[in-house]
Amino acid sequence: MTHTILAAADAVPHAGNDLQLILAALVGIATIIVLIVWTKVHPFLALTLGSAVLALVAGIPLADTFTAFTSGLGSTIGDVGTLIAFGAIIGKLLIDSGGADQIVDTILDHTSASRLPWAMALIAFVVGIPLFFEVGIVLLIPVVMMVARRARQPLVLVGVPALAGLSALHGLVPPHPGPLIAIDAVGANLGITLGFGLLVAIPTVIVAGPLSARLMARWVPIEAPAPLGGSEQRERSGARPSFGVSISVVLLPVLLMLMRTVVETLVETKSPDGSSNPLAHFALFLGQPIVALLLTVLVAILVFGVRMGDTADEISARVGGALGPIAGILLIVGAGGGFKQTLIESGIATIIAGWLEQAAVPALLAGWLVAVAVRLATGSATVATITAAGIMAPLASDMPPVEAALLVLAIGAGSVFLSHVNDAGFWLVKEYFGMTVGQTFKTWSLMETILSVTALVVVLVLALLLGVL
Repeated sequence: MTHTILAAADAVPHAGNDLQLILAALVGIATIIVLIVWTKVHPFLALTLGSAVLALVAGIPLADTFTAFTSGLGSTIGDVGTLIAFGAIIGKLLIDSGGADQIVDTILDHTSASRLPWAMALIAFVVGIPLFFEVGIVLLIPVVMMVARRARQPLVLVGVPALAGLSALHGLVPPHPGPLIAIDAVGANLGITLGFGLLVAIPTVIVAGPLSARLMARWVPIEAPAPLGGSEQRERSGARPSFGVSISVVLLPVLLMLMRTVVETLVETKSPDGSSNPLAHFALFLGQPIVALLLTVLVAILVFGVRMGDTADEISARVGGALGPIAGILLIVGAGGGFKQTLIESGIATIIAGWLEQAAVPALLAGWLVAVAVRLATGSATVATITAAGIMAPLASDMPPVEAALLVLAIGAGSVFLSHVNDAGFWLVKEYFGMTVGQTFKTWSLMETILSVTALVVVLVLALLLGVL
């Protein structure tokens, strides 16, 4: 495989020598880091400028500077952006209908005080499947404050499990942007990655959430402050969708995509006589990510809108309201795809991948280390995922589907390592919890580190058990 990788690098028409290409990668990544961290340039512009610098230093002709970038941006928005938009619509309808509140209240009503940390982890795990991390934070933190005060429990004991659940889903499980980017970059199977992502996320959340929170609560025994805005009132009054309906909509795309993977693995699409199996083909169709999420959007409109008595104009306004806030995310993801494509087409990624293989560094560990390095430098899990996936893509070209899926998860685990002062999430958690910088390091930053390392360990164990390491 090493010969194949190096040969691919030699075939790139505009690439310079190996040293020049490695220098181009370092300068391009450094440009992005400097622009994001020190000059506070928006990540979309930073990734665009970083791609241009990378292309020029790599020796790509001036007229072709943005050719790979625009190609990667377009394909990424087409493949990943649509799924992100569908996920945002589902999350918006879930919240505005009261369905998210219904899930939270039902679980809390059946939970004793001693099991509240586990309940909060479960709530975050379930609600976090269709919601972006920032949306989940805004939705769940007021609930965390309320639960901690009513149960007279330390805020950290209740809050850290919720944060762990949201963060694990954000880094490991599609349709969140990070995993989708990595799946697209390395050519992994979405259904397999989704199944393994959920499997890895469960023990990861347990270790980084309820178990770690007991120790952290001793170090930072703070009480819950009043929620930002000073109100615990829910926005929507009146009837809410039932728990069963709400949880069914949340899990519908997950089940459809997992069904596709099961059918691909276990069911013959053609009979022995050569005729096709229509049920198998229909299951494969429903399990396509875009079909699964679009179908869930339509179901969500029906049960969270039409059945709740909302007019067509109100439903349309909610759908439109879901798309506005994700414009920045889509641009960052698209620019990240452009940067990744520039890395690949210049030949840089193939050379780095070849070096990693010659150095006998396991691909899963290498993907995690690259993501960790970029995460520490930029503070952005998305940029870390984009860069690591772009570098590891040539190495993944000949991987079996299981190993490619585990590589996605290793990269996702590395992308959430040690959130600190250059991460917007660090300050978001600090302000919501009313903690000092030191207390935030002892709780949120430590939790992210434990989550990242635990996820990597679980991924490596799975790789050993499945014989791909």
